[in-house]
Amino acid sequence: MSKAGVDQELIRQLAALLTETDLSEIEIETDGLKLRVARQVAQAVAHVAAPAPVAHAPAAAPAAATAAEAASHPGAVSSPMVGTAYLAPEPGAAVFAQPGTQVSEGQTVLIIEAMKTMNHIPAPRSGKLTAVLVDDGQPVEFGEPLFVIE
Repeated sequence: MSKAGVDQELIRQLAALLTETDLSEIEIETDGLKLRVARQVAQAVAHVAAPAPVAHAPAAAPAAATAAEAASHPGAVSSPMVGTAYLAPEPGAAVFAQPGTQVSEGQTVLIIEAMKTMNHIPAPRSGKLTAVLVDDGQPVEFGEPLFVIE
């Protein structure tokens, strides 16, 4: 089909659909015409100047050390998948468990969203939840420590 035969309104509608749905490309085929509309999504890169040294900087080191210690704790439970961690079943709801609470084996401690699927992460054993090592809405990697159960 020639350029003149291409439905420009269809292309505009597909481009608008890309923007609305946050997709990067759409491809359709109809009556022997194959049409692919794609957009380049620029990722924002923030350049932040290093902060000036502060007299309180040594106080931050123990907090980082505490997180590292918790991650290497024998009771640390790591992420079984890549995704986004959520500490509550829905926004504004109470968290599943917080440090200091007693949890039972199989009890949901948090949710990891992976590919639009909410995966409930259960406590692998009963015990006291002593630390939650991720924040609500934080991206997590496979094997990253999520929480500590003693």
